[in-house]
Amino acid sequence: MPDLQDSALFVQAAFIDGEWRNAASNRTIDVHDPATGRVIGTVPDCDAADTEAAIAAANAALPAWKKRTADERAVILERWHDLMLASTADLARIMTTEQGKPLAEAEAEIRYAASFVKWFANEGRRVSGHDIPAPTSDRRVLVSKEPVGVCAIITPWNFPAAMITRKIAPALAAGCTVVIKPSDLTPFSALALVVLAERAGVPAGVVNIVSGLPEAIGGALTASPVVRKLSFTGSTRVGSLLMRQSADTLKRLSLELGGNAPFIIFDDADIEAAVAGAMASKFRNAGQTCVCANRLLVQDGIHDRFVARLGEAVRALRMGDGRGAGVTIGPLINAAAAAKATAHVEDALARGALVMASAPGGDPHGNFVRPVLLTEATPDMRLASEETFGPVAPVFRFRDEAEAVALANATPFGLASYFYTNDLHRAWRVGEALEFGMVGLNTGSIAMEMAPFGGIKASGLGREGGREGIEEYLESKAFHWAGLKGFST
Repeated sequence: MPDLQDSALFVQAAFIDGEWRNAASNRTIDVHDPATGRVIGTVPDCDAADTEAAIAAANAALPAWKKRTADERAVILERWHDLMLASTADLARIMTTEQGKPLAEAEAEIRYAASFVKWFANEGRRVSGHDIPAPTSDRRVLVSKEPVGVCAIITPWNFPAAMITRKIAPALAAGCTVVIKPSDLTPFSALALVVLAERAGVPAGVVNIVSGLPEAIGGALTASPVVRKLSFTGSTRVGSLLMRQSADTLKRLSLELGGNAPFIIFDDADIEAAVAGAMASKFRNAGQTCVCANRLLVQDGIHDRFVARLGEAVRALRMGDGRGAGVTIGPLINAAAAAKATAHVEDALARGALVMASAPGGDPHGNFVRPVLLTEATPDMRLASEETFGPVAPVFRFRDEAEAVALANATPFGLASYFYTNDLHRAWRVGEALEFGMVGLNTGSIAMEMAPFGGIKASGLGREGGREGIEEYLESKAFHWAGLKGFST
């Protein structure tokens, strides 16, 4: 990995029980730069045996880690946070090289990832139980909070730093130990974060990371009775598979799965604010986010003005290698992702959609897909019901509020939704009517460390971030104490 100030952050090994090691089989997999196609490096292709070793290490480290005070754990997390911020430039370069997003976005993600570490360091200090009024005077009923135990963490490629910290920071703050399986497409960001966690003083075995292809690793994690919780971010299809595989051991699950976010603009909306929100929501990370605006629903009275302004913004985008100056749209993660986004555009055009605007530049190649704004989108198009996960913005017209809500809710997914209006009464009505775990009013940004993040329906289970995020890694224990002496009954 060239141009790193701290070359030790680029690691091509798994981390088990405080040691950097190869897979037991010595097999490796290549990791590619999506912008150029070249091989960046290799990581161990860990199998079930490697994963079981990591689980055993996490289990052995659990008793000592959970006995540490909340403040002792928090101090280590705060050191990790500071080290991440001090290494922002290097971590961002690693991320852009393996994931493709522009350097400015990668740097923003590192700061976002670090914010979870800081937040949950303090949330760990605030974990507390409570007492319950007992039925008799010689009894006491106390409720305490205890760590779940060993946790399996499976993360995606689109936010390879933030999805790590959003899961393991609350786990560590709660007193859990973890085994991480990062995406085989973007493992180096995760490995670099673990280097910094080790420097911050995280003890051996508390954090373990196994790289490689998912089948063997996932199978070992879900089958293990030692692993008491699994947290996964990714597709609904894989989340459903992991849920089935975890059934025999009755694990606690946090599943942040697919989305199909509506972005509604009513006639009374502030057009400039709506355009800015749509650009941030739709085109961040080249549209490869689970909460990005998949469907732009625009009311008749504002439709033409909104489309014209959004078209200007789309034409101002600059597509290219994320390391290039001024680049705002990088490549998609691989050829399959590019093919899907292209197929969605071709299907929409065949069914009557029109290209209103696209980003300038030469013909896209490899994993690059030109950002495009489509009008005359209809519900029978693939992009209406499937996540595009690419820089394609389809605009659907609607007549009134009832139609907008019906169109927005016409999906099995329920992760994120957005709408723009200056009508206070409509804001309450629509906000309550939208069937999504997260609703953004007059904003295209809803992800932050202090707020719960997660969906309903086919978009998953549980919440990350906020006060709710640490509860996912805690169990409630009811302590019934009877026969106390010296109290009348």
